[in-house]
Amino acid sequence: MNPSEEIKAKLDIVDVLRDYIQVRPAGVNFRALCPFHKEKTPSFLISPDKQIWHCFGCGKGGDIFTFVMEMEGLSFVEALRLLAPKAGVILSSANFKNDSARNRLLDIMSFAVQVYHHLLFNDPSAAPARAYLQERGLTEETIDNWQIGFSLDSWEAMTSRLKQKGFREQEIFLAGLAIKREERSSYYDRFRGRLMFPIRDLNGNPVAFSARVLPAKEKTEKLGKYINSPQTPIYDKSRIVFGLDAAKRAIKEQDLAVIVEGQMDAITAHQHGFQNVVAVSGAALTAEQIALIKRFTNNLALSFDMDAAGLEALRRGAKEAWRAEMNINVIAHAAKDPDELIRKNPAYWSKAVSQARPAMEYLMDKYERENDMEKIAHRKVLAKEGLSFIAAMKNKIDQDFWLKKLGRKIDVSEAILKEALAAAAGREIAFKPETAVPAQPATKREEKASDTLLALMLKLPVLAEYVFQRLEPGQIIGEANRRIYKYLQIFYNNFSRPDNDSDRRPDTFVLSYEDFRAWLESSGQSAENTQILNDLNKIVLLGERDFFDFSLDQARQEMISLCLFLKKNYLSARSRELEKMLAAAEQKDDREKIDLFSKQFKELQSEIRSLERSSR
Repeated sequence: MNPSEEIKAKLDIVDVLRDYIQVRPAGVNFRALCPFHKEKTPSFLISPDKQIWHCFGCGKGGDIFTFVMEMEGLSFVEALRLLAPKAGVILSSANFKNDSARNRLLDIMSFAVQVYHHLLFNDPSAAPARAYLQERGLTEETIDNWQIGFSLDSWEAMTSRLKQKGFREQEIFLAGLAIKREERSSYYDRFRGRLMFPIRDLNGNPVAFSARVLPAKEKTEKLGKYINSPQTPIYDKSRIVFGLDAAKRAIKEQDLAVIVEGQMDAITAHQHGFQNVVAVSGAALTAEQIALIKRFTNNLALSFDMDAAGLEALRRGAKEAWRAEMNINVIAHAAKDPDELIRKNPAYWSKAVSQARPAMEYLMDKYERENDMEKIAHRKVLAKEGLSFIAAMKNKIDQDFWLKKLGRKIDVSEAILKEALAAAAGREIAFKPETAVPAQPATKREEKASDTLLALMLKLPVLAEYVFQRLEPGQIIGEANRRIYKYLQIFYNNFSRPDNDSDRRPDTFVLSYEDFRAWLESSGQSAENTQILNDLNKIVLLGERDFFDFSLDQARQEMISLCLFLKKNYLSARSRELEKMLAAAEQKDDREKIDLFSKQFKELQSEIRSLERSSR
């Protein structure tokens, strides 16, 4: 048991919170006026059984540590040290090492970074790598700051070192540093004879590597110039922005994130004082990366290679930025890449950033320059592409501005473009890969029903299987609810245990809240979104508050009713959207879409009628 678990086991949450607030019994739980916002009616609930708290007024929640941290303004370690004496727990430096599965992988990556970095400066075979970095203009200080390293040209050098440190082969494999041999159950190093660039998460933890082949071997290397870590429990490429941990403060201060393609571009920029530069490794910005950057600024400036791949990355990234109501500009320059430009003359780079143009303007002007705008066909293509971008913009002022500008470029009235914009927005919605027709925006009633359903599932988990068989995650309303439902489903399918209650079917499986929470904490899901455990607390305490005296039969009937309500509302919303899209297709006499939408509409109506019959 680690010290935080030991402290929670020895201290009662109600006793700890009594030192700060007045608590009163409420059935098996306790209520209080929330200390974090003004209220007259208590909405702060404490569960002594689960050892958690949640305020249904302001939304805050957690365990004894989060409460003390919030009340005292402390860090986790400071709260740990404050509560340890009260619990009679003696702390030592060794106590602060968390042996969870996720942290074991982080420990592996940290050790690997140290080893690769040491080899770069000390192993004779790394001499060409050192020469290459010197040729690229990197100082020893920069190499040290970014912990750039070198992997030996050996099949088992890193795997052997990690095993000597006490890590298991399976853990090394899960960290992405080893590959399993197909013919036998053994492993070999993924990275061999390459420059190693650590990739870190927002908190500075190394989670992956980008490995570059040395120039002398570029022509003969079959695996390509760069190979990167695979997807792992600690590394999701779509959720990582290279250098953001080092750049976030400067981004916030300057209210601008400059995004480049390559790691060397970002590293060179930082060496020359441009601290607000990050990299996305040549791929388009994802919604998750945009959300990370949005914590620090609403302004982006992109410097991509504007070949076909770079243009496509710009188009996709711009749409994600506009959906998040962010401003996105394009940096134009004549150099091969930012690395070359900055090394040649940092002032040129600074000027290029200051003169960055709005992405929408850049894309429209580029098309206009490269095509004959006297031809109606070319104007139609510009109109179609421009409208697809404007449809992605959430800000109505931005939409209105660019509609006017597009109209002037193609000599079309704003009224006609507005009509076309509605159709463009419909097309963007209709052909998303996850579903042809999304549901309409949820009502508070639907979100509350989803809250209630999840609360019942966690209060009486033996009934969870019924819900999983009837509802997809997309039919659960509310982003936090969908996330919890998705993880519950994954946990149920992989880790649920047989129910030993003889009154129920022997093949029934049940969820355990304690096991589920422990799995979330150890698997890294909570690190991807620190809000999930707080959301889970809210749902669990909602069940404690509203269903503490429910029988199994009462809960089952409520669950059936909620499932029917959510499914019917989801299908009805999709049906209404389809009607609009079908009408638009009929107005244009688009036979292909008319046939597609008609078929989908009939299928939905049939499913809705079936649901209505089952609810009678």
